[in-house]
Amino acid sequence: MYLYHFGINELPFTLTPNTSYFFGLPSHNEALQVLLTALKTGEGFIKVTGEVGTGKTLICRKLLNELPDHFEAAYIPNPMLSPDELRRSVAAELGVELGITSDQQVFTQKIQERLIAIHQQQKSAVLIIDEAQALPTESIEALRLMTNLETESRKLLQVVLFGQPELDEKLALEELRQLKQRITFSYALRLMDADQVHQYVQHRMAVSGYRGAELFPAPLCQLLYNASRGTPRIVNVLCHKALMLAYGEGKTQVERSHVLAAIADTEAAEPVGGRSLSPAAFVGIAALCTLVVIMAVWHLGGLE
Repeated sequence: MYLYHFGINELPFTLTPNTSYFFGLPSHNEALQVLLTALKTGEGFIKVTGEVGTGKTLICRKLLNELPDHFEAAYIPNPMLSPDELRRSVAAELGVELGITSDQQVFTQKIQERLIAIHQQQKSAVLIIDEAQALPTESIEALRLMTNLETESRKLLQVVLFGQPELDEKLALEELRQLKQRITFSYALRLMDADQVHQYVQHRMAVSGYRGAELFPAPLCQLLYNASRGTPRIVNVLCHKALMLAYGEGKTQVERSHVLAAIADTEAAEPVGGRSLSPAAFVGIAALCTLVVIMAVWHLGGLE
């Protein structure tokens, strides 16, 4: 694996959201500040949107980690659920037991009792939904009805929605206008600029344990920016492939050719100027990826 080759402790550009790699881009910090401020003021619905790969799930997990102690959180990572499935998921997250035949009336009664109990403990309940654009329309309406539960002074359940821009399109539907009117705070994530891409890449390398000279100097990061349009996920993919290619050639420095090859091999990347790759080069990239996977499995004991 190339981590030994470059003297790092773990793979720095995996696609799994890992809060230990949180960089604190201005857009991400602003989103977190908006979320925490809105939650502390007791707002009912809060929304964060961003394009695919901009770090919504990472911010979602960061928020879960940084919620003050007086918040009781329920987290729904996959909301493609029917109204009944959504109600049961929320109940389970909040520690409410529902029988197999429990209907909406029973759910409302039990969930209200639980939310009141949380409120009496001087705590606040918050429901955080990732990939909210996947919520069926009828489930969004069920979600709105849940937030009708309130005391004279505040909502008993606050809701944070993380979603792609399609969420805004869904909320623009006439039948969902009541929920849209309840969204008091919203934030749209921005993509990185070229300088932020440079800082982002160096940050992830440092967190992974790398201590040498820059493997991705500014000119290479400009290439990464041009190809990724500043999308963190695509930057991660390109950097991972470039490191594999440098490792495969026994190089201790990532070169322009490695980045160009990674870009050419990534469908989500924008083409950039440079010599196109031959079919043999593509075969080489695929073979190298296979070799790295085999070596990883062997290292973990899978082939012993």
